[in-house]
Amino acid sequence: MPALLIDRIGELTTNVPELGTGVGGRLHDAAVVVEDGRIAWLGPSAQAPDADERCDADGRALLPGWVDSHTHLVFAGDRTAEFEARMAGEAYTAGGIAATVAATRAASDAALEDNLVRLVGEARRGGTTTLETKTGYGLTVADELRSARIAGRHVDAVTFLGAHLVPEGTDPEAYLALVTGDMLAAVAPHVNSADVFCETGAFDADATRRVLAAAAERGLATRVHGNQLGPGPGVRLAVEHAARSVDHVGFLDDADVEALAGSWSGPSSRALAADAGALASGSGTVATVLPACDLSTRMPLAPARRLLDAGAIVAIASNCNPGTSYTSAMAFCVATAVLQMGLSVAEAVRAATLGGAIALGAHVDGWTDPAGVPQPRVGVVAPGARADLHLLAAPAATHLAYRPGVPLTAAVWRSGERLV
Repeated sequence: MPALLIDRIGELTTNVPELGTGVGGRLHDAAVVVEDGRIAWLGPSAQAPDADERCDADGRALLPGWVDSHTHLVFAGDRTAEFEARMAGEAYTAGGIAATVAATRAASDAALEDNLVRLVGEARRGGTTTLETKTGYGLTVADELRSARIAGRHVDAVTFLGAHLVPEGTDPEAYLALVTGDMLAAVAPHVNSADVFCETGAFDADATRRVLAAAAERGLATRVHGNQLGPGPGVRLAVEHAARSVDHVGFLDDADVEALAGSWSGPSSRALAADAGALASGSGTVATVLPACDLSTRMPLAPARRLLDAGAIVAIASNCNPGTSYTSAMAFCVATAVLQMGLSVAEAVRAATLGGAIALGAHVDGWTDPAGVPQPRVGVVAPGARADLHLLAAPAATHLAYRPGVPLTAAVWRSGERLV
């Protein structure tokens, strides 16, 4: 692959404070050199070395590609009527998942893959370069296994979510035994992590513990859907079991916030957020907020500002799924976090890039994709990182919130290959 120079960058967000200024580690009038799929050099545009090819950024802003760490993209069917009912005042419950399960089970492999490819392409065109997606709309051994295999061909990380909902007409204890037994055994070679929907109407605290323990015994990373529909044990169980993330987090008390902020080992989470070296050696549970889902379900927006102020590490993700957040637009999620959740633009961009990478364990070199291939770190623009870049049709990242809803993606590179 020829070496590429991107120069005359008006504002470069590196997410490494040591490389620039502020939370975003920003540089101005900058340049980046990409070689062999990685960032080879960055610095002042006037000092840029020669390269085989050149892209003139013409004063526009360059960011790391979005890292969407929470999606549900392997599905069939449509839930427009459910959305309309919510907008007419009906409360959201988890029951709508069953409709997607039925449609997904009835769909062919080709139909599921075609829909997944469509959604991945849509996300790429919006600047998303790293994608996680979950199983969870099959809920049989065969359907969860095929979902994992299909997903693994097209995304960076696959999460097993057999513990999404107990299928209608199934004994809860028997289903839990299946999820932690034969289903997990079948799916484990094809996924990076396991998740559990810890909510009233889904899986209670005891069941959640059993799922997390079984997944950990298989060597999988863990994560939790928690505190979405109301207060509950999800956050504290995630921290107790050293889950990589707990996602939704709309209903938190002081103990939940303190648990998340205190989950990081070694330096304080505030120091971790500012120090790339400390992040590589730290461990803890990321609080992943899902702004588009909060809006679509008319739930309270997750307290991202409160979490950051307490010292927690926060990620922003789309939760793209057919029922509660049918969008892959990470720029929309970032704008919502700024305009309605109290984050600065730099904080929101960082949460939607490096925050998501930390939630996936992809912020360090050597993390593996579903095929087991080691990858360079993502979520930053720094020497050695994967060359995942998002060029905006704007002079500064601030325009993501300043001009909400306006398509601002000018170019996208993933591993140095231009996609848009």
